[in-house]
Order: sequence, then structure tokens, then C-alpha cells
Amino acid sequence: MRKRIHILAMGGTIAGKAGDSAATTGYQAGAMGIEELVAAVPQVKEIAEITGEQIAAIDSKDITAAEQLRLAGRVRELLLKGDVDGIVVTHGTDTMEESVYLLDLLHFADKPVVFTGAMRPATALSADGPLNLLDAVRVAVSAQARDRGVLVVLNNAIHSARLVTKISTTAVETFQSPNGGAIGAVNDGVVVFYHSAELHHLPNALRVSEQLTGQGELPYVPILYGHSDDDGRLVESVVENGAKAIVYAGMGNGSIPARVEKELAAAVQKGLWVIRASSSACGMVTRAEDSYEQAGFIASGLINPRKARLLLQVAKSCGLTPAVWQKFLG
Repeated sequence: MRKRIHILAMGGTIAGKAGDSAATTGYQAGAMGIEELVAAVPQVKEIAEITGEQIAAIDSKDITAAEQLRLAGRVRELLLKGDVDGIVVTHGTDTMEESVYLLDLLHFADKPVVFTGAMRPATALSADGPLNLLDAVRVAVSAQARDRGVLVVLNNAIHSARLVTKISTTAVETFQSPNGGAIGAVNDGVVVFYHSAELHHLPNALRVSEQLTGQGELPYVPILYGHSDDDGRLVESVVENGAKAIVYAGMGNGSIPARVEKELAAAVQKGLWVIRASSSACGMVTRAEDSYEQAGFIASGLINPRKARLLLQVAKSCGLTPAVWQKFLG
């Protein structure tokens, strides 16, 4: 019996249309509906029983927490009903790594949930979306994809939600995992996993998911980007404007200018959590200066600033203690 795969469409470049087939920029994202998207890849129906629905039709740079939580809620509903064997989500690439990580934190089932997208619109001569969608379905029906959390599949590579990031503005191989590499590949239709993947979704994710997906927003947790001559005034500003926690994307190994460190330490004293992350493309943020530890700053480990922000938002929303969520940084 063929497996049942449900596709949730969010819009993005994979559903984009341009007036010129030679154009790979300047297109309208999300212009193609789910039916047209699936019809363009008839091979998917040869490997699975396909159903689908349109959740949104947006350029992912405009996605809101409400839309991300609505997507998470629909995934949760489908998995609880048990009517599907796996889920594929088509999503814009600009914020895919954030949506996929949020779902990974809330994911509780062993069934595959696979995100895919494209770097070129569907109307382009060299559109990458159709093969990406086909590969995503191939991964979703694979027994090897079970119990691995939420996955990202593009350009024949399989990545974990925790480590994947977009590194190029326009290249089709934009999604990479600099701190660990891809966990698998789709080689001419054959799904191969290189090694086992640790699970990183939160304990009691079913309860957390139920609690969060009923909300329309997440707590205000800004990311402040470090730079030379940073004087810390933005820290003071976000605290005054209601920040519940702060991610500071510092230099190198999460280094923080002295003036900023002072303001962040004051924020911790007011009850805010502060994560030291890095603006560098890769590498682990580890314990550094003693003063950082004394101030109560938390090193981001292997996750990037955007994912650190989501982790803090989930933790704050659900009343999780640092002892519970800090282990997801290693």
C-alpha cells in the first residue's frame, strides 16, 4: 500500500511566477496554487498517495509568528488524526530555517515532516522547485526519515532543522549545515542517510505544541547585531520596549563590546535571558570571558541567532526553565 503524503503550501519562490522564463529574480512569490504546483510534478503521484492544501501564498520574508503557529497547528492536527504517513511543506527560502526550527521544537511524532522550496521561480528555464518537491516526497515516504525531527530537502541534500541555514543569496545550493553537514542525500531518486540524527524537539512537545499553536503571537525577543563602536544603546531601547529576552549576535566566539556587555548585564538583572550568539557564518559559540558567565549570559552553542531567538520565544511562552531548554544549544 502506498504511503499517504499531505502537502502544505505556504507560497514562496517554488510557487513563484515571472513574465520572462529567463528571469530568476523580480518574480511574484506564491503566485501558483497547490493544485498547479503538484500537477507540474506528476511523478509524485507514482510514489505516494498525494493530498494537499494551501495554508498561505506569501513571500516568506513577510511571514508572521501567527502564520508560523497556524502552520504548526495544522501539522499537529494532521499528525494527531493519523490520516497521513508524512507531511511535506513548501515554503519560501528566506525564512525557511526559522519556520522549520520552530516546528522541530514542537514536533512530537515519529512521522516525517519535510520542508522544501526553490531558489528559482516555477516559470524559470532552470526551475529547481519540481525536483525539490519530488525529492521531498521521496524522503517523506522513506522509512529512514522517521524519528529524525523536521527535515529540509533541497538540491538533492537532506538537512536537519537545527543546523541548516541559508548561506547564499541566489545559488540553488544555498542551504547548508556548516557545523555538521547534510545528514543525507537523494541520489538519483534513492534516499540515503549518512548517519543517525539526534532528536532536538522539546520534552513534552505535544503539550507545548498544543499550548503554543493556540496563540497568535510569540513574545518579543529581538536580535541585536554586533558591530564596531557598538555603544549598547539599542539594548536599553529594546528593554524599555518590552523585550522578554535578547539574542546578541556578537563577533567571533560571541564576543561583546564592553559598553554593550554592561547594558546586557543590566538586562539580566531585570530578569531577561540573554543569549550570546555570533554573526560569523559557522562555528560553535562556547564559554568565553569569565565576566560573561558572571553576568549570566548563555552561549548559543551550535545554533545561529535566528534559531536562538525562536528557542527563547518558545521557552518564554511555555514557562520553561533554562535547565530544560539550554541543552538544545549544544
